[in-house]
Amino acid sequence: MKKLLSVFALALMLPLAACADTASKFEAGKHYEVISEQPSVKPEVKEYFSFYCGGCNAFEPIAQSVAKKLPDGVEFKKVHVDFIRAASPELQNALARAYLVAKNLGKGDQVASAIFNQIHRARAPFANEKDIRNLVLVHDIDGETYDKAMKSFSIRGAANQMKKEQDELSNRRVLTGVPLLIVNGKYKINNAALNPREMEAELQQLIDYLLKKDA
Repeated sequence: MKKLLSVFALALMLPLAACADTASKFEAGKHYEVISEQPSVKPEVKEYFSFYCGGCNAFEPIAQSVAKKLPDGVEFKKVHVDFIRAASPELQNALARAYLVAKNLGKGDQVASAIFNQIHRARAPFANEKDIRNLVLVHDIDGETYDKAMKSFSIRGAANQMKKEQDELSNRRVLTGVPLLIVNGKYKINNAALNPREMEAELQQLIDYLLKKDA
């Protein structure tokens, strides 16, 4: 009986030990920065990125993988920025809206990957909104549905919100480059502090750790 109780007690302690190991692995000021006193109302992970950013292009497969492994109830949000000088702010806004339309139709990842590939692999940058439209419609999205959504108040409002967040974080010197991940609106992750050979695994551990800090 005593042996059985000891085994049971050990089993209960294992998760606590794992949490302690994770907590000791990640340090504030090194692996992440606290940028707000209060967390977001709902648990979330936001990626600030640009389709014109080479680093964001390389990070995209990791971002998509991490998003799929988040706990239930945690939303992954992509926030497109427009300060990359490779294209006009207007064209970058159109790309942000196109992504939002695709996401609402359940094709966000596919369209995001296609846009990245068009710019960085095919090296055929978009000249106008028609070029963007042609690429998006390849992914079984109805043209009329796309056109209506692109002009809708909700999509334009969401794109404007991206710009508002970008400007606010830039003014606070929180957003100084992309890709950037922020957890619960409170923790800014420092990707450079993670092991590049184990980037995805360490990033997932760090995100899980930060999500639990305000749970």
